[in-house]
Amino acid sequence: MKDKVYFITDSHLGSGSNTHERELQLCRLLDSIKGDCKTLMLLGDIFDFWFTYKYLVPRGHVRLLGKLAELADGGVEIHFFIGNHDMWMFDYLTEEIGAIVYEDPVEMEIYGKRFLIGHGDGLGHIDKWFDFVRVFFRSRFCHKLFKMLPSAFTFGIAHRWSDGNKRKHAKKDMLHYLGDDREGIVIYCKQRLEKEHFDYCVFGHRHTPLVRDLGGGCTYVNVGDWLHNRNYAVFTPDGSIELKDFDVS
Repeated sequence: MKDKVYFITDSHLGSGSNTHERELQLCRLLDSIKGDCKTLMLLGDIFDFWFTYKYLVPRGHVRLLGKLAELADGGVEIHFFIGNHDMWMFDYLTEEIGAIVYEDPVEMEIYGKRFLIGHGDGLGHIDKWFDFVRVFFRSRFCHKLFKMLPSAFTFGIAHRWSDGNKRKHAKKDMLHYLGDDREGIVIYCKQRLEKEHFDYCVFGHRHTPLVRDLGGGCTYVNVGDWLHNRNYAVFTPDGSIELKDFDVS
């Protein structure tokens, strides 16, 4: 029976020497869940960079895109939350496979439980420089500027920027839970919880697989990533959520 909700985030396809291997593993996961998956939540940064052109589709990722189309054709409802790397997805997945695309965190009720779901970038406002860059990249001016530039040039810029950020985060040893007062997503969730109740807050972005009690009956889940790990989460009709590792052996 197709009654489960699956969450996947941060595969960053297009980045690293093993991107093809990660894509194949991700497709294997999607194959393994298609029998019971009712809803697929893609929480952003699925692609290390994406820009939706009018007549072009970025090179690569054909196996994943085909698998998503197969799932959609089989009745799976697909939700895509844009991340800071694939923020320029625009209407591509909506037009091609009917995916529902979100720019910001959203509230949902699933099987009687209240969810707050998103990618997680720019939340909590703990990095003012990142906040500025995020606003600029999402501006109409930046969209138009990138649209006018040759795709080889824009993709080169994007991948160099992305690789530099990954090295910086690794050097600063940020790929672990930093504490409630230094995690922007947790700060944001707690601010929202002061005004309304959620049973689950589910996010990506931090590449840190984690299940944490936020108090008041709310559980925070960071789904992790597919760059360093092979994480995903599954929510079942009985109201429980579980963070899992995909066996790639």
